[in-house]
Amino acid sequence: MALGRAYVAALADHAAAEDAASAYEHVLIELDRLHDDQSPDLAVDAADVDRDLWFELAIVAIANLTRHGVEPLSVELICWMLLDAHAADAGQRG
Repeated sequence: MALGRAYVAALADHAAAEDAASAYEHVLIELDRLHDDQSPDLAVDAADVDRDLWFELAIVAIANLTRHGVEPLSVELICWMLLDAHAADAGQRG
């Protein structure tokens, strides 16, 4: 969970526009809601910004939450939110 959250936070920090950053922040809020805001903060090295890789890693980490007892529907909805945020971000990058 912490890694997925770290990748989503990195995506928000490096989003091309404010609306994309806001969409990523909504994903973070939902992840915090699932874990009662108990996840540790991790930082992703931003020296080599690869938003597509961060997105893929975040999706995998979030999808794996079902293995830890998180309701599959909640996971699916968060993944869709992340997909929408990433599409908005990619659209802003051109």
